[in-house]
Amino acid sequence: MMEWNTEALIEGDKRFVWHPFTDMPEWCASVHEPLVLVEGNGAILRDSQGREYIDGNSSIWTNIHGHNHPHINAAIRRQLDRVAHTSFLGFTNPAAIELARAIVELFPKDSLSRVFFSDDGSTGIEVALRIADQYWRLRRSRKHQFIAFESGYHGDTAGAASLGATAMFQFGRSHWNFPAIQVPNVTALERLSPTDAAKIAAVVIEPLIQGAAGMRLWPTGTLRAVREWCDRTDTLLIADEVMTGFGRTGRMFAIEHEAVIPDMVVLAKGLSGGYLPIAITLVSEKIFSSFDGPVSDGKALAYGHSYTGNALGCAAAKASLEVFETERVLEALQPKIQHLADGLAGLRQLPGVVEVRQCGFIAGIELDEGEPGFAAEVCIEARQHGLLTRPIRNVVVLMPPLCITIDQLTQAVRALRASITIVWDRTSGRNRPLATAEPVQGGPGARNKSRNIHVEKIAP
Repeated sequence: MMEWNTEALIEGDKRFVWHPFTDMPEWCASVHEPLVLVEGNGAILRDSQGREYIDGNSSIWTNIHGHNHPHINAAIRRQLDRVAHTSFLGFTNPAAIELARAIVELFPKDSLSRVFFSDDGSTGIEVALRIADQYWRLRRSRKHQFIAFESGYHGDTAGAASLGATAMFQFGRSHWNFPAIQVPNVTALERLSPTDAAKIAAVVIEPLIQGAAGMRLWPTGTLRAVREWCDRTDTLLIADEVMTGFGRTGRMFAIEHEAVIPDMVVLAKGLSGGYLPIAITLVSEKIFSSFDGPVSDGKALAYGHSYTGNALGCAAAKASLEVFETERVLEALQPKIQHLADGLAGLRQLPGVVEVRQCGFIAGIELDEGEPGFAAEVCIEARQHGLLTRPIRNVVVLMPPLCITIDQLTQAVRALRASITIVWDRTSGRNRPLATAEPVQGGPGARNKSRNIHVEKIAP
């Protein structure tokens, strides 16, 4: 095992690094000692001092098959021995072609047939918005507005942020923002007047569950109802599967639960198995065929990044898909989903727990928001019990890699139980000190005010 100089690493971090969603003066305070994560294997991460933890949020919802997976490692090494990156502008490469074919084959025939590569979830959404906007302009339509749902989060690049529900991600009157309307639910969508509906280019939705809203579940049938509204009004449907894709909900994609085929699907996070930044925007042939000319005529999609179609990322993603098949990941996941549900049920009556929500292998434990910093302190306490996870405001997230063992899953739930109990007993009813420099994961979303304590589960 390699020895690390933790003190020097922390000193270097505080001197040179700017972290996202972080109060940097608090982070850099002398009393704050951030964890330095240096190694991983399976569902386990190790810090610079040799302590081990269960990766309870899959390294911000990205890791699928665990860290240091031999098949994905080997695929990246093979590609690295050939070439790490070549331009996708005017050229192509085998890794991108093979991945595009494999992804398209995961969906029903003749449904989503074209793949546009980008770098992460935000840019994948950005691509979808630009495609939708240009699609309608090419058809000389007056459709130019977008609909997203309140509490939703679709990224923090300028265009994607225009769909969001909080000023944190807005850019004023910037011309980079897309005109967007937020609605609370399908009922509000269906109440739009024909005049207003005729202006809508696309509806964007996180299927089944809104992640950054605090793992807020949609009522059953929501996605199907949105698809039907889009069909009636000749509106495109964009499914944001950045978080839910690749087994998180118990099926490969969340849209499968309601047998819905969107016009576009955005995939990222787990696409590469959690190894490398890569995203895909899948589109129908109907949309693709509308872009039938050169950039100079406004008929080509004038968008792309330097690392579009990166060969290493594509190789990792293709290998991840192969692991799903060879290790029968989705089949092996089903008893784990039930085991998680059983464990979460035991958290329902704990003091300070407001609600427990579950969608497949995704869980959110909503804590009493009347106790400031409660969720953040629970996550810090959980480290003492061998679990790493993150809060979204007053919601503690549990979303481990799909490869986690039953024993490790049991340990993770026990760690949460112990941490919630300890923090509540230590500080309940008194002014609790806020956790130092621990950023709350970004993304807009209203808190769920319900005091109803229950476990909701979407069957795979």
